[in-house]
Amino acid sequence: MRVSILTGRLYSGTRATAEALGVLGPVGCVDGSHVVNASTHATVFHHGIRGEHALTLRNSMAESGPATFLFARDAVVHDDAGEPYLSYVSTWSTDLRKADRVVDHDLWTAEDGVTAVVAVGTRLQIGRALDTIQQALAGVAQVASFPLRGGTDLWGMVVRAAGGSKGTALAWLAEHHGIPLDETVCVGDWLNDVSMFGVAGRSFAMGQAPGEVKRAATDVLEETHETGGGIARVIEQVFGIQTPA
Repeated sequence: MRVSILTGRLYSGTRATAEALGVLGPVGCVDGSHVVNASTHATVFHHGIRGEHALTLRNSMAESGPATFLFARDAVVHDDAGEPYLSYVSTWSTDLRKADRVVDHDLWTAEDGVTAVVAVGTRLQIGRALDTIQQALAGVAQVASFPLRGGTDLWGMVVRAAGGSKGTALAWLAEHHGIPLDETVCVGDWLNDVSMFGVAGRSFAMGQAPGEVKRAATDVLEETHETGGGIARVIEQVFGIQTPA
């Protein structure tokens, strides 16, 4: 049996959990955009937005004006505009770097590219950025936008390089370990897990997951992140192994 992690977090925000679990092989970070060997901490592969495409992305954020977080080289760069939302992204990385202006930071030109950009702003700001990115970076970047904090005009956006997802990462991990995809099992609770559910042999949605995520899974758990016990329930149901209370 092989155990791995597929997460939206950067490797710097994943490493401690991987070590605590004793995961020795590759883990998928930033929704499959970055796969890292947890034993050596070396990059296996990385989907990044590079060169002129990265600068186009930077310019679209500068012109539309939302609070912007730059994910590159396993770090998160932010400025004053991002301070109110720092608690949200701080769970993704332990390497947080404050800049005078995030759009001026030199990591936009990192050799291995921009891993992701996260933005928080008004619906109009996010809409403008979304339109620009979809037109200028079609086929290069994938974008997801969503409302935040019910009752407000705040929206969020995540931009990553096209071609990587939790689903592609799970398929790669299965091939790497020589395991048929129909024998893989995964657990998730958010929209970025749907691609993973689509390729796994069996998939479990946590109790707090949105309806769209639950409908994509083969099984739905009663356990939530607040009650705990979801992973233990999966191990019991799939493998018949009773875990300690």
